Amino acid sequence: MTELAGMGSPEAGLLSGTLVLDLSRALAGPQAAMMLGDMGARVIKVETPKGGDDSRGWGPPFLGEGDERESTYFMAANRNKESITLDLKDEGDSDVLARLVRRADVLIENFRVGVLDRLGFSVERLHELNPGLVILSITGFGHDGPESQRAGYDQIAQGEAGLMSLTGIDEPTKSGVPIADLLAGMNGAFGTLAALVERQSTGRGRVVRTSLIASVVGIHAFQGTRWTVAGELPGLSGSHHPSIAPYGLFHTASGPIQLSCGSELLWQRLAPAIGLDPLEARFATNGDRVAHRDELVAVLDAIFAEEPAEHWLALLDEAGVPSGKVRNLQEVYEWEQVLSQGLLVEVDHATKGKLSIPGPVIRFDDNAFGGARADVTAPPTLGQHNDSIRTWLDETESTNG
Repeated sequence: MTELAGMGSPEAGLLSGTLVLDLSRALAGPQAAMMLGDMGARVIKVETPKGGDDSRGWGPPFLGEGDERESTYFMAANRNKESITLDLKDEGDSDVLARLVRRADVLIENFRVGVLDRLGFSVERLHELNPGLVILSITGFGHDGPESQRAGYDQIAQGEAGLMSLTGIDEPTKSGVPIADLLAGMNGAFGTLAALVERQSTGRGRVVRTSLIASVVGIHAFQGTRWTVAGELPGLSGSHHPSIAPYGLFHTASGPIQLSCGSELLWQRLAPAIGLDPLEARFATNGDRVAHRDELVAVLDAIFAEEPAEHWLALLDEAGVPSGKVRNLQEVYEWEQVLSQGLLVEVDHATKGKLSIPGPVIRFDDNAFGGARADVTAPPTLGQHNDSIRTWLDETESTNG
């Protein structure tokens, strides 16, 4: 790749001409590679011949049976990729990877510290093969420090990095999605793009590093400064904001709703709309409402219990108070607003036919599709592109040397 920007129309992909080698497994690395693929990069996923990416076996649920079964977990993080199987302990396969490295712009790995070195692909060798290669390396606990050798798994990182101490009602609770992995992937993709921009002026690639714990600590936001600045140790916050009230989940006659009073103006709109005095001493200011949150929540829950959710959502909307439903995933993927944003796409899978999967989350200009490409390709079957990738290597090497 000679330029990062100005690669042509979004339909061709903002990262068109960029080759990414995805040596990672499970979720953090694959998430980063998928995001680059969404932007138009060509992503070649390098997998072990026996089983491939660990997440191919993470089920149920699976689609298909026997050797042709595919986990829905794998499908969540591997759209817009090709798959080649290589045993990096085999000299011939190791040579294929070296040939790919010479052609690549980015290599992504999430091995434990030192594993890639033992396989013969240290940073030094990778940059000998290709001085312009940007290397994204994602670990669980960081690349140095006293616990750098620990294996990184999402739920462990959520606990170790403090997120679970903030989440839940009766006990520390993990997020419903592997948020540490996903954040590490997002941070990795961001750092990779910065390194590609720098490479335009230097001609050289560098190593981009992030970790699961860094990515969780990095989103502590105001909860972090509650401790580091104010010396106040946060605890479980449940479904209500620790610093703003009312801001959270409330119960109606037909199910929960959420509302957000992020300013005094919004409280002054909410209170009279539901029959309360906005100047009542216990609730007059946000500080008062936070100090008396339990009382406030009890009062609001008693009011909201009198009518179904639809009644209150209509009333709150008319009053200009931000509010919303609590949707399950079926409702989310049937919601017209989600569909209008290109967040559900149809792909042609090599063995399963047409499938609907979540789509890219970034849009450019007025394009109806997500990401920076005109179509989305299905997650690959294991080794699906073994022959085509080797043929491409032979052709490019015979043409370009």
